[in-house]
Amino acid sequence: MTDTDRYILAVDQGTSGTKSILFNQKGEAVARGTEALKTYYSEGGGVEQNPKEIYANVLASVQKCLTDFQQKGGRLEAIETCGISNQRETFIVWDQQGEPLYNAVVWQCKRSVNICNRLIKNGLQEKIQSRTGLIIDPYFSGTKLIWLYENQPEVQAAMQQGNALFGTVDTWLLYQLTQGKSYYTDHTNASRTLFFNLSTLEWDQELLEEFHLENLQLPEVKASSAYFGETNFGGLLPQPIAITALIGDSHAAAFGEGCFEPGLAKATMGTGSSILMNIGKELKRSHKGMMTTICWSTEDRTEYALEGVIVTCGATIEWLKNQLGVLEDSKQTEAMARSVADNNGVYLVPAFSGLGAPHWDMNRKASISGLTFDCNKNHLVRAALESIPYQIKDVILAMEEDADITLKELMVDGGLTSNQFVLQFLSNLLDKPVALLTFPEVSALGAAYMAGLKAGVFQNIEELKRLHTSKLMVNPDIESAQVMRNYVGWQMAVGTSVQELLVH
Repeated sequence: MTDTDRYILAVDQGTSGTKSILFNQKGEAVARGTEALKTYYSEGGGVEQNPKEIYANVLASVQKCLTDFQQKGGRLEAIETCGISNQRETFIVWDQQGEPLYNAVVWQCKRSVNICNRLIKNGLQEKIQSRTGLIIDPYFSGTKLIWLYENQPEVQAAMQQGNALFGTVDTWLLYQLTQGKSYYTDHTNASRTLFFNLSTLEWDQELLEEFHLENLQLPEVKASSAYFGETNFGGLLPQPIAITALIGDSHAAAFGEGCFEPGLAKATMGTGSSILMNIGKELKRSHKGMMTTICWSTEDRTEYALEGVIVTCGATIEWLKNQLGVLEDSKQTEAMARSVADNNGVYLVPAFSGLGAPHWDMNRKASISGLTFDCNKNHLVRAALESIPYQIKDVILAMEEDADITLKELMVDGGLTSNQFVLQFLSNLLDKPVALLTFPEVSALGAAYMAGLKAGVFQNIEELKRLHTSKLMVNPDIESAQVMRNYVGWQMAVGTSVQELLVH
């Protein structure tokens, strides 16, 4: 560390906790602090967090990061700016004094299923999707907010009187960090609420009236990279610093992984999978089971994205291990898959909780097909691992058709990226490079990039491209015709041919 170094504080507030990381002007992490966050579960699918605990959690994480920085010889005065990435869709409603009217309702909460069914029955699906880019689902903030309005009298009264302020976690943190002076959100978080118009980039008053939420106070929406106010983090810093980025965590990850232009996509491969593909500056509606959203935005540029959600990826491996006892450790799967020449015609369709994008068949059950007496447990494990790239291929294929854009490169993150068999099979199947960033905390990195752009630590995206070089590349290594034959077998197992997927 030198006296000329410039530092950006990135706060990544996630569902399970908060990571705070200090980056220098080269995009290198120099200090870290992590703090776990408690979640409360209740009957009927309720998932909540305490808003004050979220804020305290952030301060505790930042404190650990700053202590780490000082112990390494860093000066707190050298920290110039801050960016915040946050768990998407989770929201809080609070009063004019900044006091929460109810717990934070987490994105995982399923209490609004009946409200979703009611909205669909009332014929609102097409209207909502055409304006917001989203489907009617408990996943998004809007239906859970309606549930809160209809089930909590105190919240309802405050909302009717115009005394209720709404915000996703980014807005709540900003409001607290600035003592109520700043009440903003960004395009990416607003685009996950179910009442943000992607065409006008404004709150959709007509949808708010449909939901009986017209008296709700809503934050002003800005670009992800913008000036949002100043904070000293409750006295943790000797002087206030500017907050120059707010961005949803998946979008921050896409930016951190380098999805700067159309055709670049990222896939997070964990229990399930979220795939986000930059489709450029033009809004494009999906007709193939994708959701349209904001990828990221600066004050002079808005990039849109298509998003596809896969329900089951790594969870399939856990099922093989815990329910069938086929393996003892998920790390064994790579060697087991490589011990056989091919899948021997075995396909595992992991529809344990239905099939997500682009099929959206939530009544579908999981299935294994193609078993013969010469199959063994290694073929089954290989089929399970292959199902992950197959599902990602389904989504990418639909995205390419939707946006009329060809995938250039896929960036991957998440626990499954440690499995080289999966990465190589994915590259072969897509016939495209698959890139693995060597830095794991990509959401924090994306928030730092965004904040640094506005603060002038980074001059432009071209500079970020030059910084963005520490990637492990996996390139196709076998003839694509062989892989496509395997993929046709997958489509037959799912029950949809490649041609049908493209048509519908």
